[in-house]
Amino acid sequence: MEITALRQIAHDQWQLPATGPMRVPVVVYADRALLEGMDEKVRVQAENVATLPGIVKASYVMPDGHWGYGFPIGGVAAFDAGAGGVVSAGGVGFDISCGVRCLLTGLQAGDVAPVKEQLADALFGTVPAGVGSTGRIHLDDAEMTAMLERGAAWAVDRGWGSREDLARTEEQGSMRGAASEHVSQKARQRQRNEMGTLGSGNHYLEVQRVAEICDPQAAYQLRLEEDDVVVSIHCGSRGLGHQIGTEYLREMAIAAADLGIDLPDRELACAPLRSEVGRRYLGAMRAGINCALANRQIITHLTREVFSDVLPKAELPLLYDVSHNTCKEEEHVVDGERRKLFIHRKGATRAFGPGHPDLPEPLRELGQPVLIGGSMGTESWVLIGTREGMGLSFGSACHGAGRRMSRHRAKKQWRGSKLIKNLAHRGIIVRSVSMRGVAEEAPGAYKDVRQVVDSADRAGLARKVARLEPMVCIKG
Repeated sequence: MEITALRQIAHDQWQLPATGPMRVPVVVYADRALLEGMDEKVRVQAENVATLPGIVKASYVMPDGHWGYGFPIGGVAAFDAGAGGVVSAGGVGFDISCGVRCLLTGLQAGDVAPVKEQLADALFGTVPAGVGSTGRIHLDDAEMTAMLERGAAWAVDRGWGSREDLARTEEQGSMRGAASEHVSQKARQRQRNEMGTLGSGNHYLEVQRVAEICDPQAAYQLRLEEDDVVVSIHCGSRGLGHQIGTEYLREMAIAAADLGIDLPDRELACAPLRSEVGRRYLGAMRAGINCALANRQIITHLTREVFSDVLPKAELPLLYDVSHNTCKEEEHVVDGERRKLFIHRKGATRAFGPGHPDLPEPLRELGQPVLIGGSMGTESWVLIGTREGMGLSFGSACHGAGRRMSRHRAKKQWRGSKLIKNLAHRGIIVRSVSMRGVAEEAPGAYKDVRQVVDSADRAGLARKVARLEPMVCIKG
């Protein structure tokens, strides 16, 4: 990104003043190297977001920001319904409520090392992955509706997990305001056999080792110690979320002119929050959030079954589950006034600070765990939200490394089979149904996640707690 027009206003914080049709400035959180490495389209997209009606404070870009569909990935924007604010399907994305959940195991790396191959095979054989992957669960119409209305709570009621899991899940596992009647039959049909599956792309299930503790006190409260083994699950709402996004983006783009919205980019399709289509989208999108929460809950149950067979002394309680493709109604203080706002986080993770009432009691005084996924074969991170971050970015942080290369280009540069072999030499076992998918997700296709996390930490968006390194990676 060209930085000559940007003004540095703090550590890892840059501002592009509002000009022309922009209603608010653009604020980018990144160090100079990350900023210069961002595609110029990121700036253009962030400026376009800043033109939308009812936007509050700024159009934000996180340190992992890169070009996306309409909104930049790593984009955060808040809208006030009372000021004519909008909801944008492009500001949520196609993989509604894609997110990460992290499970503790009570094991150390030495316990897992002798059975890594067995564990990898068992996980790969139990948790379906890949494009169009289907599982052993089939939902009829009634069960589909129940799942869309209640999310992970529905899954727990069906025996996939425990009530304790819900307390450690964003929204307590069930997104309020879901309206399953606004989810099309086509979206439902795509999801009937996809519950409990990882899908493809950058989604994964990883067995990881805690390689470094950065904040011993916070790590102790999260029950993390060096050399501990954890399991991270990264996936979302599968075909259902994609179909919701596709249908409502099209409908919003067609309706924009009649709704009085002048779109700078058709991909930025949106609708007033109080419009009929805006309300329907919110209901369907919230149902999509529940789908993702239920999906990760079922995968958690399947993972526990595998561990109980291979490593029976493992317990696998849930550390936390948080999403990074959502629009949520939240209360935030703006210019000393508490306001209800609709926060779009696209490729950005909610990062509530200490004392927030939405956090479970054991975590409330610490702050929300922020789970940052790395690329295949690199590190991931556990951070915690900060009080400072609540004012900097509406309690939001980065979500991963962020791509620096398209999948098409990565596929030309790397061979999946060679990557798997190289990672095996480093002690990282990869299981995947697609060598092409592995090539597309090559570590070299992504930015340096440590650089991204360091920038988020310096900016005050979230605080580093622990660095995780992969031992086993299950990919689509």
